[in-house]
Parts: sequence; structure tokens; C-alpha cells
Amino acid sequence: MPVSSYLLPYDFSPLTLLSYMLVLGFYGVALLKMPEQDRPGSGRIITFTLGVMLCYGVMQTRFDYYSQYMFFVHRGQHLILHHLGPILIALSNPLPVMRFWYQKISPSVRYWLQPLGWIYRLLQQPVIASVLFVGLIYFWLWPPIHFDAMLSRQLYWIMNWSMLLDGLLFWWLIFDPRSPAITSALGYGKRILLLALVAIPQMILGAWIVFSRGMVYDVYEVCGRAWPMPPETDQLLGGLLTWIPPAMMSIIGILIVLRRAMHEDGKFPKSRSLAGGNA
Repeated sequence: MPVSSYLLPYDFSPLTLLSYMLVLGFYGVALLKMPEQDRPGSGRIITFTLGVMLCYGVMQTRFDYYSQYMFFVHRGQHLILHHLGPILIALSNPLPVMRFWYQKISPSVRYWLQPLGWIYRLLQQPVIASVLFVGLIYFWLWPPIHFDAMLSRQLYWIMNWSMLLDGLLFWWLIFDPRSPAITSALGYGKRILLLALVAIPQMILGAWIVFSRGMVYDVYEVCGRAWPMPPETDQLLGGLLTWIPPAMMSIIGILIVLRRAMHEDGKFPKSRSLAGGNA
């Protein structure tokens, strides 16, 4: 098979392709039109583009085929959609780009977009955000639901998009570049607590998959596997990918948040950055 064929979609989705093109297109146009002092540096641009392209790659290349026929590749796909890709996008701080386009929207359109703002603020409440973040992982990995999702094209796309959108919401809450000392952004202490709390149930779920004696996800037996790998090995690797990398990303996230908190320490006379702040 030619190398180029691995870059072509296995299950072409016009909506998915259009979505990624619009994101990169709007980002690129904003970079060209923004004032130079507001424009993000090359490092942030590369980080944003890498995060977007990683998500695109696991949804619209040959990788998606292997994700549908190998459990451990599927877990790698969701690791990127729910963790790594959104983390890179959030760390790139696209806030100036978002602000640039928001200022272009007329007041009348902003009025009609208010309900979206209410929904966003609701989903960014710490308890709701953390429950959704972990709950979606458990929901889509519940064996009967997972079986149906892997056999239904519509459910499969809903599953992947829900993981991506929820990942973006959660990691933006964690890596929100605004200072909690002078804005309503979530306090650094609460961000660290959330990262620790969401890591525990993911580790439990991964350990359960790893140490399960029988086959938990038999849908891959029904459809057949892309490679001649023993089912036990496939499930073991998938469980490890559910267990260890997410926990490591929580630890890395905690270190990044701690670094930001220490960097801000002493900047503001009555800083509430560690404990204060709202979602």
C-alpha cells in the first residue's frame, strides 16, 4: 500500500473535513489581520496547528481504520482526541484569535449567541466539567454501549466528536491563560484538585480492563482485528493506554499549573490565584 494512502480518509466525513478546514482557515486569517503585538509567537502557532492536525489525523486518515478494528488503537485515538490534542490547543492559548473574531461579530448576532454562552458557562462549572470528562470515558467504554458505537457509523462519529469537544472544554478550563487573581478564571488550587480527581477513576477503569480475565469488548471479535494479535494482548494494551498515559497527563498538567501559580506569586498584592477564582 502506498504511503500516501495512509493519509487518505478511511471513512470520509465532509463535515469533519470542513470543520478542520474552517478552524485552520479562521486561525490563519486572524494571524494575518491581527495587530502584531497581539499575534501569538511561532511556538504557540506550531503548538495549535500540531494539536489540530493530531486530532484530524486520528479521525480522517488510515489511523481511523485501525481504531475501528483494534481496541488498543481505539484507545490511542481517544487519548489524542480527549487528552493530547486538546491539551496542545489549550496550551497554545488561542484566546487572542478568538477575541479577534468575537470583535468582528455584530451586536445583534452576539445577542442571538447568548444561549451558547450560558451553556458554555454551565459546562465550565468545575463539578460538571470533571464529571463530564470522566463520565464520557466510562459511558463510551461501557461494554454494551461500546459494542453499539463500534457497529453504528452515526454513533461512532458522535462518540469521537463528543470526546474531542469535551476534551477541549475541560483542558481549556485547566489551562485558561487568564489569571485567577484578576479575573473570574478558576483558581490554580482548584485546577490542581480537578486534575488529581479525574485521574483516579481513569486509573481504576484502566486497571479493571487490564486485569479482567475474560474479554470485555467482544465487538472486535465480531468485526475481526486488523492485525493477527491475540485478543488478550489487544485488551491488555488498550487497558494500559486507558490507565497510564491519562494519569501521566494529569501529573504534567499539575506541574504546568504549579509553574504558572509560582510565576504569578507576588505579582498581585492580594492574590487569590491558588485558592480563589470561579469557573
